[in-house]
Amino acid sequence: MITDKKIATRDSYGHALVELAKEHDNVVALDADLADSTRTGMLKKEFPDRHFDCGIQEANMAAVAAGLSTTGLVPFISSFAMFAAGRAFEQVRNSIGYGHCNVKICATHAGLSVGEDGATHQCLEDIALMRTIPGMVVINPADDTEARAAVKAAYDYVGPVYIRLGRLAVPVFNDPDTYHFQIGKAETLKDGRDITIIATGLLVKEAMDAAAVLDQQGISCRVVNMATIKPLDQEAVLKAAKETGHIITAEEHNIIGGMGEAVAACLSENLPTPLKRVGVRDEFGCSGPAADVLKLYGLSADNLVKTANEMLNK
Repeated sequence: MITDKKIATRDSYGHALVELAKEHDNVVALDADLADSTRTGMLKKEFPDRHFDCGIQEANMAAVAAGLSTTGLVPFISSFAMFAAGRAFEQVRNSIGYGHCNVKICATHAGLSVGEDGATHQCLEDIALMRTIPGMVVINPADDTEARAAVKAAYDYVGPVYIRLGRLAVPVFNDPDTYHFQIGKAETLKDGRDITIIATGLLVKEAMDAAAVLDQQGISCRVVNMATIKPLDQEAVLKAAKETGHIITAEEHNIIGGMGEAVAACLSENLPTPLKRVGVRDEFGCSGPAADVLKLYGLSADNLVKTANEMLNK
């Protein structure tokens, strides 16, 4: 199901958080002076006594959340990805990760799609950072339906979870009536036999658009949505490698430490397969309209089509 509706996954998070709070009294939200931007303000409006503004103190927020989790509460902490994953990394690692605390880190404004905010706020390292923390689940939802489901799955999971969310409104393509999210399970959105694009986040829609063009060119392209980056669905990766023989990964993140690197490790250890990683290639971002910046760095359907043709013609 692909509609004309576009919703930013940070909005999906805010709505899902309110729904969770209505169902579970132990849900609380902590924010670092960005409640309007991260959308935790939605919960604050409904449940003001369950929202805590920690100020511009992301590290302290992570430590406070770790403490709250030991009392039976389930804290959802939020800030921009650059701060929630970057600035607070030590406290996320030592206070939340080391103790395997039941804290959910929902980081918004990730990736190049922050656009005009520029390189200082375009976090392209958060997936890499969070992947290195033992026991940390890392999720990067692709649309509104998936983001809402991921937030609820994070609540049900006992332990630390990192959810990557965006500012840019993105197309809704999953049907909420039939979609089922499961941590650690990829979803094949389109079957194909010649090549597979494994995509995550907002690159999933670009992958589907690319596959449609490739089909017109006579190239049968499979599209796999890898919403959970850790734990990686190795079974889906190896199945695609075995059945299509060529893999492209696509992500709005540095290729160093990202989803593509996780897929590459899986393949090199189990089933060496031709692989190309589409992502930001060891660069900082730059300021500009989100769509233009994404295209500048090759995070587009056009570049995926080009990459697929280059792989198959080599």
